[in-house]
Amino acid sequence: MLQESHNQPTEQSDAEPVIHQVRLCPRCNLHKPVTHFMRRTGKRAGPDSRRGICRSCRKKSKKLRQEEAAAKRDQLPSGHLTGSEAAVPELAPRRISKRPLPAPPPKPHGPDESVLRPTREGIIRMRGQTDKGKRWYQETDLETAAVLVREFAAVVVNPHTIRRLYTNKNFRRYILMRDHYTCHFCGEYGDTIDHLLPRAKGGHTTPINCVCACNLCNQSKADRSLEDFMVDSD
Repeated sequence: MLQESHNQPTEQSDAEPVIHQVRLCPRCNLHKPVTHFMRRTGKRAGPDSRRGICRSCRKKSKKLRQEEAAAKRDQLPSGHLTGSEAAVPELAPRRISKRPLPAPPPKPHGPDESVLRPTREGIIRMRGQTDKGKRWYQETDLETAAVLVREFAAVVVNPHTIRRLYTNKNFRRYILMRDHYTCHFCGEYGDTIDHLLPRAKGGHTTPINCVCACNLCNQSKADRSLEDFMVDSD
């Protein structure tokens, strides 16, 4: 007759505890499981990659915007909204006009853009590093190089060469932390970067021209300038 061995581990006492990953919600300041947050998409997507605020805070924010939109519609005279105006979605971003621009970073050491001179080929050399630390080199024009130096995105190496100060990942992290993950246009949680002067109209990716924005405001602003975008909030 076989006897049970006393050396065998118990089923529950020796079992390893299950560790659930948690994430801090910036809206309610509570640590919640990562399953309470939306998944990331794109290059930063992963099995445990999450973004934004928790789902409950999203529902509360959505309900609040719907109530404000309904109250605003009730104040308008009957028949005021017709045609395309009636098709405006209820979740339009709540923009804050006259919001002060973020303070620029400290001026890096080195000469200003006035010392730049194009080469015989009429170009300015620009170099920098990728997110993985590899060096890159490209050519640009004098006007673009002067803007990058003036707006603290590059420094002058010599009269014909400038060096970019940020990699793509470092620049994104700097803007989001500088603005405290707060949308510049509506004050909600934001985790994207938006150009105040769109690149399609001559804007550049610099600390002066970029602010933190939420997805809704970023998509609504599109390629409009800051002045045109803020007019809609009046």
